[in-house]
Amino acid sequence: MTVSSGGSLLATSDLHVTHAENREIVEAVRPNHPDDWLIVAGDVADSIEDVESTLRLLKDRFAEVIWTPGNHDLWTTPGDPVTLRGEARYRLLVESCRKLDVHTPEDAYPVWSGSGGPVTVAPLFLLYDYSFRPAGTTTKETALAAAMDAGVVCTDEYLLHPDPYPSLDAWGRARVAETEQRLAALPPGTSTVLINHWPMTRQPTRILRYPEFALWCGTELTADWHVRFNATAVVYGHLHIPRTTYEDGVRFEEVSLGYPREWRPRGLPRGVLRTILPSGD
Repeated sequence: MTVSSGGSLLATSDLHVTHAENREIVEAVRPNHPDDWLIVAGDVADSIEDVESTLRLLKDRFAEVIWTPGNHDLWTTPGDPVTLRGEARYRLLVESCRKLDVHTPEDAYPVWSGSGGPVTVAPLFLLYDYSFRPAGTTTKETALAAAMDAGVVCTDEYLLHPDPYPSLDAWGRARVAETEQRLAALPPGTSTVLINHWPMTRQPTRILRYPEFALWCGTELTADWHVRFNATAVVYGHLHIPRTTYEDGVRFEEVSLGYPREWRPRGLPRGVLRTILPSGD
């Protein structure tokens, strides 16, 4: 278990370094203090090679790097020489991270003991289960049909494979069950920072321009985890709507960079890295 003595706990996500402008931004990222930790909450890139090279770059600069996968990291794309799918692809990324000394959801949770600590920093891999459904749709099948009728279909349906699970929602439910056990085993009163690529409650999806996309954005099974597991903060990405919100008095940080077409018009007023601890509240 790793312990920090200074600096800040920082976070980012959705770096999408496949885009040249994003890659330039990431290559310019530097810590402010030698003891800074960096959370990378998924969607580093669309290929194994780019995920590995980006995490290697960041680990060379930050005292600790904590990664959890996003959907893009797990895509099996036609141009990637690594053809592994689903769980096997995820496990390959975990092994790559371990060689780089980057923390993953499969490792012991590190403890941040700098300003704002001690806090257990928990990277989670929870996927989704199509339970963020529009009103009036009672099943996954009807919700997917409605989304397709509206012309809203996540690319995951073509590039994210659940092997060996029968479906993405089955894989997601298995991940939730396994992770819930791990978090429940933490000592009573443990303060946490929960990290997941997908939102852990439905609330952040309420402002989506295309509400049907919420189907691919999380699971109702984690709606109370920020309270149950004593979260100091919840870190997520995926939506490409960077902002700070509060639920039940807990701070939620959406920390994505996003695609150049999204951040270019608004600029990067808060920079690429968000400070999670110490809190500025």
